[in-house]
Amino acid sequence: MKIIFTFFCFVLLIQSFLFSQNYTSYFTGNSKDTVAIPLGGVCLMGGATENDNAMRWFLERANGGDVLVLRTSGADGYNKYFYEELGVKINSVETIVFHDRNASFEEYIHSKIKNAEAIWFAGGDQYKYITYWKHTPIDTLINKAIVEKNIAIGGTSAGMAIIGQYVFSAKNGTVLSSEALANPFHPNITIENGFLKLNYLNDVITDTHYDNPDRKGRHIAFLSRILNDYGIRAKGIACEEYTAICIRPDGIAYVYGDYPNYDDNAFFLQINCEIPNNFPEILQPNNSLSWNHDNKAIKVYNVKGTQTGQYFFDLNNWEVGSGGAWQDWWCENGELFSKDGDHINCNTSSYRDIRKNSYSFVRNNEILLYLPDEFDIDNLNIEIFNIIGEKISYPLNYSIDEQRKILKINLGNLNRGIYLIRVSNHIAQTFRKIFVE
Repeated sequence: MKIIFTFFCFVLLIQSFLFSQNYTSYFTGNSKDTVAIPLGGVCLMGGATENDNAMRWFLERANGGDVLVLRTSGADGYNKYFYEELGVKINSVETIVFHDRNASFEEYIHSKIKNAEAIWFAGGDQYKYITYWKHTPIDTLINKAIVEKNIAIGGTSAGMAIIGQYVFSAKNGTVLSSEALANPFHPNITIENGFLKLNYLNDVITDTHYDNPDRKGRHIAFLSRILNDYGIRAKGIACEEYTAICIRPDGIAYVYGDYPNYDDNAFFLQINCEIPNNFPEILQPNNSLSWNHDNKAIKVYNVKGTQTGQYFFDLNNWEVGSGGAWQDWWCENGELFSKDGDHINCNTSSYRDIRKNSYSFVRNNEILLYLPDEFDIDNLNIEIFNIIGEKISYPLNYSIDEQRKILKINLGNLNRGIYLIRVSNHIAQTFRKIFVE
């Protein structure tokens, strides 16, 4: 009888189940927290079946510690997979399924985040993730663990979709590439600031399931909207299904898949920095997107994913890679095209985006735009767009203080609202969102 009782207690230790009104927890492993030094890094997985080698990389970043799986649907599918099947020694795996936003205020979950050496976001509904976690203690605690503890972060499908400064929230449902290119202001294109603050993913929006269905077109539409709505020359990172990108703390992104047995790919997209005034030629509501610029609007580095993850892309400069190929992508009348392209070289380009080096504010119906010394103030082109991206034919009077490099733009009787001003010439451009009261 004593032997049976002891075995029963051991089973409870190894695998337990905890239910609350706001969440459900599934636990596997050693219930005593271990103190480990995580190795950091980010694992992005495109969806469908997990890539085992990328998952091993992720678990190794926990360095023998505790792995926490966060999700808003499903059950304990990761527990045995992580703890037993991949051959990487970790102390425990706990899956917590959030039933509502109230779970984000549960002290039990807070303690688990503080003790974790790695956190994995499962697939599901990214809008629930945003709704449940953004601007809650979950948001704060995860970011604190990233900065102070250097925990590893990863996610698949919807879990990958929330990893980046900008997120397609899918608030109104998903959107197809055909829909997004036919109308880049489609009501289902809902892009917002994410809640995770990760090195090398600033100004990045991710996308998943890139080959099923084809999501390249909508990713371009996302970039156009971020440029229009936020004034940011965002970048894109994407994975096909069964493909993963593992980003080391030094910013080198390795791609895992099963090439050459299968054509598994990852993509790194950026607005072509070599093109002055690289803004879509047609970006208007209920109009097809055209973003061409001599068939070179978007530069893409396409990397094959292999079992050993030997091919990479350097996120420090977005110019250096191994085992991949450069491509040029462009849109014309709502249709996406691509061709082989040349290596990008932003450092030697005569064109620079100086948005981050300037600022503006409103005073007496005027915008004062302070420009750094190297900005050429000759032949300025000043344009204004409304909040939905329509260019406004409106007379803008301006003057330049050449000594102090101040551009003063008079707004006149511009109606109340939110606008985007773009100032450009042949070497640079800057965007400013303004609020007219």
